[in-house]
Amino acid sequence: MSHLSRLQRAFARSRIRVDRQDGVYHVRDESADASILLPASLPLEEKAVRQLLAFAAVRTPAGEPAVCRACATPDFHPGAVAPVGSVVATQGDAVIPAAIGTDINCGMRLLTTGLSLAALAPHKTRLVSRLQSVLLQNERDVPVPTVAFKALFDAGPLALVDALRPQGLWATVDRARLEAEIAGAIGLSELRADARHAPEAFVGARETFRDPCLGTPGSGNHFVELQVVDEIHDRHAAYAAGLKAGDVLVMIHSGSRDLGFHVGTRWMDRARAAWPHGVKHPESRLYALTGPLAGEYLEAMGVAARYAWLNRVVLAELVRMVLAESFGAERSRLVVDVPHNVVLAEHGMNIHRKGATPAREGDLALIPGSMGDHSFVVQGLGNDDWLWSCSHGAGRRVRRQALRSRSFRQEDGRLAWECVTTREERRIEEAPQAYKPIGPVIDAQRQAGLISTVARLRPWVTFKA
Repeated sequence: MSHLSRLQRAFARSRIRVDRQDGVYHVRDESADASILLPASLPLEEKAVRQLLAFAAVRTPAGEPAVCRACATPDFHPGAVAPVGSVVATQGDAVIPAAIGTDINCGMRLLTTGLSLAALAPHKTRLVSRLQSVLLQNERDVPVPTVAFKALFDAGPLALVDALRPQGLWATVDRARLEAEIAGAIGLSELRADARHAPEAFVGARETFRDPCLGTPGSGNHFVELQVVDEIHDRHAAYAAGLKAGDVLVMIHSGSRDLGFHVGTRWMDRARAAWPHGVKHPESRLYALTGPLAGEYLEAMGVAARYAWLNRVVLAELVRMVLAESFGAERSRLVVDVPHNVVLAEHGMNIHRKGATPAREGDLALIPGSMGDHSFVVQGLGNDDWLWSCSHGAGRRVRRQALRSRSFRQEDGRLAWECVTTREERRIEEAPQAYKPIGPVIDAQRQAGLISTVARLRPWVTFKA
């Protein structure tokens, strides 16, 4: 019996039809259909498929279909409510808060350092110790005036920069460079927000708020990683991005922390509370909003999304501060900043990306592997079949709970990896064996015309909270 036949028989028990053509799974049930780009060598998980079909079947409070298209990228795997690696387009003004969840604008930021591995390697012990203190042990000074937070939420990133004072970290920051780098954040200018959706601590009466989460990577799969440019695949694109073989880069993966949790949980609760009385609630727990409430959600999501961008900026500037202290003149530049969990208005639809990345034509994107695998800088090809998106990583293949009783060695052909963390369980939960191999994930997207690769990176040191 063929692999596809076995899958079809297994899914038939859940009344799900599965077909495969040209490397794409087409799945459908009585309510919805979706496409999944997944190499045959990687598992198609039934729970993730059921979650994707439930996502695709969401209806508005009036009972109308909310979703017009649904698909998934090769890092596809089950999530808490919506599957990771899913991309869903809704019609009109419909939005689905639970599809984005609480880690709003979880995303990635990539910097060059202007330094080669040969230059940094002799100083590795001292550099790692200093970065560990700043990134993981709360040795940071990031005062933000509440008027600056309010400016960020109401007017945007440029207004924030204007309102910052030369205190703490901000006394070391190149303001002109920071302003110029705002344009390198994909989707940031498309967000709308309103400070009334922010917690009182950020915009209240006090003059300055020292947010304990600002400048922290967070838990789970978030990280700050020093990487080395391993191979250049597109000379022209790499040159334009400032990428050179042998150079050290800084990749940051973090999101909106407690502020995102505040916004996400509040709006999932509001969407459920707004469901019409007497109408059966969806088993998926995915509630759509329309009308004024949908607009309010997008403003609240924008508050958390702008904060997530600022969090990555602070992490980047902390690393730049350490590099300047350690090596004198600091010559880093931003390569790109990309979002994962947001809703963006594109092509007349609201595109919901849950653990997926915009891959619009000509825009750079980042696809990390694991601590023991390569990461890739890629360029989007604007493939509308896949809703102008690509994967946000390799994707988990083993749940965290299943890893906590195991120990791992560096084996199975993986790259040597070094994880600096204050919590040993994080090293186990995020071990390379927990993730799919990045090679097939990249190859599938390249062959399907979602992306072209610009450069391959290898990990050097990973910092995890």
